[in-house]
This record gives sequence, C-alpha cells and structure tokens, in this order.
Amino acid sequence: METEYRTVYKGGEGEIVEKKSRFIAAAAPVRSEEEALQFIESVRKRYWDARHHCYAYVIGERGELQRCSDDGEPGGTAGKPILEVITGEEIRNVVLVVTRYFGGTLLGTGGLVRAYSSAAKEGLASSVIITKIPGVKLHIGTDYTGLGKIQYILGQRGLETLDAVYTEKVELEAMIPEKLLGDVKAEITEGTNGQAALQEGESCFFARIDGKFVIVD
Repeated sequence: METEYRTVYKGGEGEIVEKKSRFIAAAAPVRSEEEALQFIESVRKRYWDARHHCYAYVIGERGELQRCSDDGEPGGTAGKPILEVITGEEIRNVVLVVTRYFGGTLLGTGGLVRAYSSAAKEGLASSVIITKIPGVKLHIGTDYTGLGKIQYILGQRGLETLDAVYTEKVELEAMIPEKLLGDVKAEITEGTNGQAALQEGESCFFARIDGKFVIVD
C-alpha cells in the first residue's frame, strides 16, 4: 500500500528582513535529487549577486533522502534549521532555498538560526501544501433505487464522485482512499442488497485542493 504524505503542490516565495539582511525563501516540488539541484542552481542564477544560497531538500514519500547546506554561513546555522522546518512540517519531495543579502550587521549564531528558520517558514507559507492520498477509482453501476443510498454512504465519509452517467441505469466513478476501499465496497454492497456492480479501476494519488478532489501525479 502506498503512503499518504504532505508535499508542495505549487511552490512559492517568502521574505523576511532581519537587521537589514534580506532572507528570500523559495520552495518548489521535486521528485529527485537532480531536480532539487537544478532548482537550487536556478535560484543562484536569479539572485546571482547574493552572498549565500542555503538550502535543504527532502526526497521520497517517506523522506528517505535528506540534504542541507550552509553555503558559507557558520556550520549548523542555515541548512539544518531549514531542514528542520521541512521535517517539522512533515513535508516530502520538496526543496527550499533561502537566499541572503547581507545587510552589514552580524546576526550571531542564534540570530542566524532564527532568521533562516523564519524565512523557511515564510517560503512554505507562500506555497500550496497538499496531502497526497493513495486512492483507487471505483466504478459503481446501480439502478435509481440504490443511487440515494450510495450517495449517502459516500457523503458520510466525505467522498465525492468524479463522474456520473445517467441512462436507464446510473454509472458512477468515485475516488476512494486505499485504506477505506474494503469498508466502502462492503457498505455499498450491504446498502444496495448486493444490487450495485462494483469494479476497481486504476490506483493513483489524489488531494483536496480548493475544496475539491483532484488527481495528482
């Protein structure tokens, strides 16, 4: 069974200013270390005149690969705080780069940790974060007598139909979380006295975005 996890659906950019130093945080969704490194390089080119481009990334549905860099800042004051923000939010498949324009005032070790942490949080806050849920498309065939019961069962669990075709009978397609599939099928079978035809379709990830279920890669 696949794992449910949080990730960045759409990257964003946030900024804080600390004692005249600018900290610009850019987040992006990535699926591999290569994609993460490409994004880091693109940020370096965009802010080519900045002093530091510190970063962290977490790759894998279970966060198997984690890397971070202080990029010239004192050890442990930049990359690790950025990484801890990501892991603290339990976000996977993401890269977060915090670019610093030095403002002339030294912040000290504690000040740097706080600044990079705050900037990282701003970068994530400016992004669209979703929970990717492993699911299965369930095709449901029913007569009109069973339709109301099926809609009630799905509605009670907060599930939605992706498609519906109304002819002499009704053909529904619903996205069901993997972990609920067995229970939902049993409830529909019982609720329609075995009259509903159920067929499992493809497996995929989905997420609730702007109040609607959306299939995501």
